[in-house]
Amino acid sequence: MQFEPALSGQAPRIGTVHLVGAGPGDPDLLTLRAARLVMGAALIVHDGLVDPRILAMARPAARLVSVAKSRSRHTMKQDEINALLVREALSGHDVVRLKGGDPFIFGRGGEEAQACRTAGVPVEVVPGISSALGASAAAQIPLTHRDHASIVSFVAGQCKGLSDQDWSGLAGKGRTLVIFMGLATAAQISEKLMADGLAPDVPVAVIEKATRSDMRVLRAPLAGLADLVAHENVESPALIVIGEVARIEGGLPDRTIRALALETEQ
Repeated sequence: MQFEPALSGQAPRIGTVHLVGAGPGDPDLLTLRAARLVMGAALIVHDGLVDPRILAMARPAARLVSVAKSRSRHTMKQDEINALLVREALSGHDVVRLKGGDPFIFGRGGEEAQACRTAGVPVEVVPGISSALGASAAAQIPLTHRDHASIVSFVAGQCKGLSDQDWSGLAGKGRTLVIFMGLATAAQISEKLMADGLAPDVPVAVIEKATRSDMRVLRAPLAGLADLVAHENVESPALIVIGEVARIEGGLPDRTIRALALETEQ
């Protein structure tokens, strides 16, 4: 995977960008293809949500470049990440672009793949276990259940124009709503859903740091979501599951937080 200067008369080598899903955290949940790429890579460009145990699988000589993002601070803007991937590939380097979960589910993998294709850079997409699937499985909360839900929706809780988005019908009887990146906007999310007619006592589970040693599953009714996140100092990565399936407990260490005052005016 090292760059070798082109021989006279030959076109310069162009590297391949591998968009690799790192799954929800536990290295055992990597695909075989993902594990082989990580262990063999000379250059890994990774998100902040990638578990350190996965980065530790890289060979000692590998170059690790963090492009971690948070709500208040970005190491690199997305356009700069796209440019980095293209620049390295056009310089002859194969790049493992390592992302938490799956590259094509709220991972901006589509944007990065398009930037590479536009520049003539080959792209491989290696799917990962989405954090929605991995977190719910780790918490033993089924996203679908014959008695409770036959429809699942995924939404991003941290995005432009959140208040203007129409979520009506995404949650309610027979449905499960899974919210990515919803910690910072928990209050707006609960208010938005209740304004759309969802009852304040609809069950909610917050799955924090799924598949990791410090994983927590926290529960509250919808009206208490913001209080739960604040009182328990919930940290990213965390996933919010809303619907009847959130009542299901799998026998794991679990904490239930009651919402403050759920009185409604008649």
